[in-house]
Amino acid sequence: MISEKKRDTLVEIDHLKKYFDVAAGTVHAVDDITMKIDRGETMGIVGESGCGKSTLGRNIIHLQNPTSGNIIFEGKDVTRPDAKELKRLRGEMQIIFQDPYSSLNPRMTVEETIMEPLILTNRVPKEKMDAETKRIMDLVGIARRVRQSYPHELDGGRRQRVGIGRALALDPKFIVCDEPVSALDVSIQAQILNLLMDLQDEQGLTYMFITHDMSVVRHISNNISVMYLGQLVETNETKKLFNYPLHPYTESLLSAIPTIDLDHQHERIKMKGEITSPIDPKPGCRFAARCPYVKEECHQPQKLEEILPRHFVSCCRVRELRKEQIGRAMREFEIERGKNHAKAREGVDNGQ
Repeated sequence: MISEKKRDTLVEIDHLKKYFDVAAGTVHAVDDITMKIDRGETMGIVGESGCGKSTLGRNIIHLQNPTSGNIIFEGKDVTRPDAKELKRLRGEMQIIFQDPYSSLNPRMTVEETIMEPLILTNRVPKEKMDAETKRIMDLVGIARRVRQSYPHELDGGRRQRVGIGRALALDPKFIVCDEPVSALDVSIQAQILNLLMDLQDEQGLTYMFITHDMSVVRHISNNISVMYLGQLVETNETKKLFNYPLHPYTESLLSAIPTIDLDHQHERIKMKGEITSPIDPKPGCRFAARCPYVKEECHQPQKLEEILPRHFVSCCRVRELRKEQIGRAMREFEIERGKNHAKAREGVDNGQ
């Protein structure tokens, strides 16, 4: 099935793998992941700690080199860039780190931190450097009175704003947000999330937003991809994923979201069993050891299939287990498509 919506893909990864050799064998940190991220949108990457979310992001922006696979940026293969191409990509792709304190140089002031990428790339003339630094500080909401302050003199929210300012200094098109609010207080989290969304609207930025907080990813993401032990198990538009989770692991993740609605409490799905080792894993579904629906066929290699338009799931039993949900989702899709066609015809009739 193919979605009718025409896609403007900025980042595409094709069968990307990242393995690490350790004493006990080979860790499959990222294992055969394929996805597309559309321009101006946010792709949320969720999953429990250690599933490979951060490793995936770091490979895409070349902080680490992939073992195999391809990375396509603006239609060009940038998997193995030379030094000149890598320097160019550094300006196009940036990252906001999880810990705003350890990601900043303790010996550099706010002004020096934001100015450093401008100096290294020679993008701004020396006489305009100060004005450009002030512009970036204003853009991310950093008061000019703290421009000579050091990281230890700032609170967590201001430190993260400095990190965001540094990432924006080179005017990137794509930013990996690696759990940028997980180390912050809840009230500060909301401020940073709103800042990121405002910057996206103003500058047309594209985000990969990595988190394990389902409430946060629901707020900021257009699409969500769910990872488990280095592999994608489900991906779809945010609203549809929350309405119709099809993979058992996704269903379990969503059941863990707390609710304050006493009249509509949902039952928590508790996963049992041991987590499969990421070291030289056997073929088959890596969630099988914890899945309540496991059968013999689950121990065979799985593949990501398009079960509904733009809704991909890696589960050999999904059509059997989720027949009712798939039927409801398909009916909703048909109704929505009919409304869109009606609006299009109305626009043509009105000469628009």
